[in-house]
Amino acid sequence: MLKNIVILGSSGSIGLQTIDVVKRYPELFNVVGLAVNKSIDALEQQIKELRPKAVVVVDAEKAQELSRRIAGTSNIPELLTSIEGLEQLAAHPEADLVLNALVGSVGLRPTLAALRAGKTLALANKESMVAGGAIVAKVREETGAEILPVDSEHNAIFQCMVGERKREIKRLIVTASGGPFRGRTFSELESVTVEEALKHPRWTMGPKITIDSATLMNKGLEVIEAHWLFDLPYEQIDVIVHPQSIIHSMVEFEDGSIKAHLGQTDMRIPIQYTLSYPDRLPAPLPSLDFVEVGKLTFEKPDVRNFPCLAYAYEAIRLGKTYPAVLNATNEQAVAAFLSKKIRFTDIPNIIKQVIERHEPGDETDLGIVLETEHRAREYADRLITSLIL
Repeated sequence: MLKNIVILGSSGSIGLQTIDVVKRYPELFNVVGLAVNKSIDALEQQIKELRPKAVVVVDAEKAQELSRRIAGTSNIPELLTSIEGLEQLAAHPEADLVLNALVGSVGLRPTLAALRAGKTLALANKESMVAGGAIVAKVREETGAEILPVDSEHNAIFQCMVGERKREIKRLIVTASGGPFRGRTFSELESVTVEEALKHPRWTMGPKITIDSATLMNKGLEVIEAHWLFDLPYEQIDVIVHPQSIIHSMVEFEDGSIKAHLGQTDMRIPIQYTLSYPDRLPAPLPSLDFVEVGKLTFEKPDVRNFPCLAYAYEAIRLGKTYPAVLNATNEQAVAAFLSKKIRFTDIPNIIKQVIERHEPGDETDLGIVLETEHRAREYADRLITSLIL
């Protein structure tokens, strides 16, 4: 049966790969909505190819420019803007599945809108779960809406849990590549460049998540997301470094059995599984060659030189609005690093300072969460400014 899909973040890495999967199976998937922040060049081309019924350009000026460009063309979609436009598109009446591939906690409100509308949510926006996991969990319980994780690690865990009893799960094991700087000391990391940090050894991803992978913050955010997605205590979620990135994650059961999900390092595999679930479609790339892989190795994560992972565990241990502060501060610090305003090692230092200053609030109140994020960003920006000066 044809699935109608909304793609939030259609110009990013996950969005583009989702469109690639959709175009391979036009008889199965139909795009009814697309959303970008400012990338109207990409969106204009997608409108021509996919003919969605509605699109969102968050930036108001860019939305006006796109409106001028497509005026007079055929099949003009409804054009929305702002965060409210994202929420409206996430609840589109014709959508069967909403893929949230937005970058950052801006994805929280659209996540909630999709769940409140009873949509199946294909989630590739971990930040919304980190910032508002308690709120998301409450809305999901109230509506019964389904969340299908898109990130390779959570998608792997989801697949390993199919057909299993939750009460028999002993722990989740989230794998990490270790990023481009695995093995370096903190002092050696002080001089790394943006260009070096963006050269991930295994995955092709957007700039923000690539930097998060380099700092190990990405694994920390994934631990918090897994806690909310699978309703398990953080003490039952471990991280292990697996440089080959062939095992995407594992689940250990009470009897000592461990299920591992293995596959190519290509996001089209989990994306396609999410879109076609519960069915499976032919792979979009060749089978994994174990002889070519040769060996699989594992290491403990180095939290001494990459402390962001430890800060994430501390945030989820403290609970309340600490994860929201962790996420908001990280977003500001990563953006400053990508703009070459601060050093790579300033990222964890800024996060540590903001967390230590935080006074926690009610994590189930959206207004409090959003205000907490705002204040955390302001303080992080002051710290960034002091480093620039």
